[in-house]
Amino acid sequence: MAYLAPSILAADLLDLKEEVLLVEQNGADFIHVDVMDGHYVPNIAFGPEIVHALSRVTKLPIDVHLMMVEPHKHIINFANAGSSIITVHQEVCDHLDRVIRHIKENGCRAGVSINPATPVDSLSHILSIVDLVLIMTVNPGFGGQEFISYSIEKIQKLAKTKSDNNYNFLIEVDGGIYIDNVASILKAGAEVIVTGSGIFKQKNIAEACSKFKAILNGK
Repeated sequence: MAYLAPSILAADLLDLKEEVLLVEQNGADFIHVDVMDGHYVPNIAFGPEIVHALSRVTKLPIDVHLMMVEPHKHIINFANAGSSIITVHQEVCDHLDRVIRHIKENGCRAGVSINPATPVDSLSHILSIVDLVLIMTVNPGFGGQEFISYSIEKIQKLAKTKSDNNYNFLIEVDGGIYIDNVASILKAGAEVIVTGSGIFKQKNIAEACSKFKAILNGK
């Protein structure tokens, strides 16, 4: 079984509470929050306030992805707001080991993300202490992009590394994932599927969520 993490980046913010409750009732395992600072990625989206608001609405773990420069300056605020998982980018952390430990010291599970062009090997010395590795399968910053095909090889490589070393982190994948390609992503080794447009941009959110979850459950 794999986990489903609908991304609120694609949700209707005017109906956010209703849409979050809808996916919670139809099989979601996490609520994924993309935080963008307008520097590391072109767009600006969300902050600790939205995490705090979500924590009062849903019982699901809140999976926060910090797409920002100097994420270490914001970890305490996001942890205090109700984050369950905080993921930072390898590309912007000069002292990644310290940042990972800082996340854990503040009561959250710690994740690390890599962009499409960043090799899996860049994480080799951190894999024993992280709780989650997020492989971006689009270049971050915008929703609705097309899945980058060579990402399958990266997922497979990370899954083999995890198996060979008996690591405990979850393999999360985010970017361009829809009903028609999720099976191949799962087969490659993904364990947490993030999708925004694949659920929240569909005509029937509840049905889309249920269909994803059925595939993730192997049905």
